[in-house]
Amino acid sequence: MRRQYVKICSLYGAGFYYMPGTDTCIKLGGYLRAEVDVNANGSFTPSFANRDSRSYSNNNWRTRATITLDTRSQTEYGTLRSYMFIAATNDNSVGAGYAGTSPGNGTGATPYNRLYNQWAFIQFAGFTVGKTGSFFDFDTQSYSNQTNFWGSTLVGSGIEIFGYTAQLGNGLSASVSAENNNGHRLGVANAAGAADAVGGQSSPDFVGNLRIDQAWGSAQIAAAAHQVNLGLPSEPSDKWGYAVGAGVKVNLPMIGKGDYVIAGFQYGQGASDYIAGNAAQAQTTVQGGTTSFGPAWDAVVTSNTNVELTKSWSVTGGFEHYWNSQWRTSLYGAYGKFEYSAAASAVLQGATAGTTAGSSANWAYWQVGSRTVWTPVTNLDLSVEAMYNNQDTAFSGTGVGDNHWWSGIFRVQRNFYP
Repeated sequence: MRRQYVKICSLYGAGFYYMPGTDTCIKLGGYLRAEVDVNANGSFTPSFANRDSRSYSNNNWRTRATITLDTRSQTEYGTLRSYMFIAATNDNSVGAGYAGTSPGNGTGATPYNRLYNQWAFIQFAGFTVGKTGSFFDFDTQSYSNQTNFWGSTLVGSGIEIFGYTAQLGNGLSASVSAENNNGHRLGVANAAGAADAVGGQSSPDFVGNLRIDQAWGSAQIAAAAHQVNLGLPSEPSDKWGYAVGAGVKVNLPMIGKGDYVIAGFQYGQGASDYIAGNAAQAQTTVQGGTTSFGPAWDAVVTSNTNVELTKSWSVTGGFEHYWNSQWRTSLYGAYGKFEYSAAASAVLQGATAGTTAGSSANWAYWQVGSRTVWTPVTNLDLSVEAMYNNQDTAFSGTGVGDNHWWSGIFRVQRNFYP
């Protein structure tokens, strides 16, 4: 009997092997993670919650296990690649801001205690199809463990796309994509009472970017068109919103090997999810008897003949320094704002009990934080992170005002990919 030995495939970097009897290379990877989040949801997601409530849990315990599978082969059109990321997450207490009573499992958007895919895509001849990061993304906040509120990145869960990237030479590329409109929505507030009046999707989002990647770092400009669908027959016709973004990353080897600084800026009208990728429709925080409000919508219907697109903008950035091969520390910050017209503010204020008539729905939120990671042995990361949060409230009224709080996370992660 002839034996077949697994052979190393060096075409695509470390960790690839030839599948026996084929010219296809495969790499198996993943990670296992355990963490405790304080005043934050799982994966250090910012928590807007009623901290005065007796049912509020100020800590969330999470474990996550993932498997990645990367397969590649050469064709006459270039590399054919398929990639999938399968994860299982468990939150074994009610996290900060989650509904229910402890013990139990979180009831947020992420499915718990079952398998789900974060990414699953095919790349061929410049095309990318499947679930992956939006072509609008740039600053994905690699300097922090948090699932960031501001910025376009969709908390690592990906978005369904059909896209194409053209390599223009010297590190310059141009990409276009059609992306799942529903995955980029933040909804529409209805003049009847701030209920979600968004209709069924009828067009994808259209995204494009121009990017350069060289030894000094990288930079990108991007734009997205987003259809705002209205749900009721009495409402105006659908409208189109847009977002634009720019970012730059600069490598700093003169300070330390691996050091870098990165920043991104996003502005939009009627496309709020590209500005605040982890926003819900209302961020309400209660602590110390003070309530702060943060409505986040793509648009607000102000009459049967008019709809106002929401303006929003955000900036994110961070610096990461490698002290040596085992220790690294980052500093980062983010700021963003939602802005509404007087007519839209009147609709949202009227649907928010306890607020003063005529007060503005505009609000802002900012964060500053730091993370330190210790890697005592290869592929094992122990990290601790602290972040200060400040919510500048929308509206005014008795007991309405700004809120601020600290949050933190301790995480142990074992990476088992080369």
